[in-house]
Amino acid sequence: MTESTRLNTQQAPSEKSIFNLPNNLTIARILMIPLFVAIAYWPPAMGIGMPAISDNVIARVGMSEFSDSLLRHLLLTGVFIIAAITDWLDGYFARKLNVMSAFGRFLDPVADKLMVAAALIILVQWHPNIIMAIAAIVIISREIAVSALREWMAELGNRTSVAVSYVGKLKTTFQMIAITVLLLNWESLELIGYGLMVAAVILTLWSMMIYLKAAWPYLKQSG
Repeated sequence: MTESTRLNTQQAPSEKSIFNLPNNLTIARILMIPLFVAIAYWPPAMGIGMPAISDNVIARVGMSEFSDSLLRHLLLTGVFIIAAITDWLDGYFARKLNVMSAFGRFLDPVADKLMVAAALIILVQWHPNIIMAIAAIVIISREIAVSALREWMAELGNRTSVAVSYVGKLKTTFQMIAITVLLLNWESLELIGYGLMVAAVILTLWSMMIYLKAAWPYLKQSG
């Protein structure tokens, strides 16, 4: 065995390892979900959710009964923003280092959906109104439907027909910003957060229609 052959043999396992930097970032994003939920509900002594924190309270941190609630919401928002950043970084490093893998393509969208679903469920509890309820139902239902559609199209060998569209990316952007604003729970930003969430719901439905339209020729086939 030549020296170059030995080197190639030694390098092969590391080249095929799924635990590269992009995938590790994706795994870290999933591990943030239990931390996110723990911050949201423990310790119970810290205030949570309603009512929205006013600007006056923010200006007097530590001088009101809402100071603990403010701290919790800042921590939650920070964790969510870090998760969103890792979502961008894992794709960037996968392309930059040329270590894109089937495992990463599978896990990355799963991690995104899990974090968004967890945040939406928590927000629905904090804001038990029809806007948040519809937003959570539409967004989570869309992700389930599109994931099932992609899996079915993959079985037919036409997965690229339902690849991520520009509207889908725009939908994700609006979702992330809307959730971030609502997690802060600041009174002055509440209306903006709801507006962004409504826009995210519209884009969610729009992107789902695009995927269904692309898959419709296959869906209407008999047999």
